[in-house]
Amino acid sequence: MPVEIIPTGAALGAEVRGLDLSRPLSDDDFEAVLQAWYDHIVLLFRRQKISDDDLIGFSRRFGDLDIAPASATDMAGSQTKSRPEIWIISNVVEDGKPIGALGDKEAEWHTDMSYVDEPPMASCLYSLEIPDSGGDTSFANMYKALEELPDDLRAAIEGRVCNHDSSTTSVGELRAGANEVIDVTKAPGAKHPVIRTHPATGGKSLYLGRRLNGYIEDLPVAESEALLDRLWAHCAKPEFAWTHQWAVGDLLIWDNRCAIHRRDAFDGSQRRVMHRAQIKGKQPF
Repeated sequence: MPVEIIPTGAALGAEVRGLDLSRPLSDDDFEAVLQAWYDHIVLLFRRQKISDDDLIGFSRRFGDLDIAPASATDMAGSQTKSRPEIWIISNVVEDGKPIGALGDKEAEWHTDMSYVDEPPMASCLYSLEIPDSGGDTSFANMYKALEELPDDLRAAIEGRVCNHDSSTTSVGELRAGANEVIDVTKAPGAKHPVIRTHPATGGKSLYLGRRLNGYIEDLPVAESEALLDRLWAHCAKPEFAWTHQWAVGDLLIWDNRCAIHRRDAFDGSQRRVMHRAQIKGKQPF
């Protein structure tokens, strides 16, 4: 089958049809996928039946992979149910221990691991088990968010740097070994430009990480808080977003450099098991 790219019709996202990701992609097919990814930011592959090795092999076509973060390892013991490159995202508890991370709570808008100096450029998430409802994942286009930023807000952030706090997870839980942040000017994390340049497309986008404990450097705290509140309210507008309702066998890959995402909460008595790979990135500029 020829590769088909079907845009969602929303601000971002497209479905890719005609590919079986349990088989290595040809160079031509990968180039088509890569261009579609640059064009649409998030790609969906439905009805896949892949192993962890297949997920790793597909993800590696985009670049070198990260090892599962320490937070995932801490929460899930040794992650013996997967390869080191795979982060298990799950609410399931077996023998008194979580098999994965992030549980069943709502995950607020964020970019994956922006609190490190070289955040992942992309995340690839594959669904193995899903609840009857809930757990949907939404994405927002940060190119468009920047393009439609009011002039005064754009002027206020030009050349600014934001600290991306590392103390909490995307579901608001304190990481193992971290202390509660009392003063955002002293929060741990990494400092990145508020407006970043995509190294492949050259496009400019907002890059905020997550709201909790964020701080725009060299501003009074009250001014930083007010500015971040306005930026996040703008980014969360529905016209920038697309929401995916998961089915078993769905695989999504998204570009962390120009998108944010969030997850709906779901019934914790139902199982949700996802496997995620992360592609390494470079320091934002």
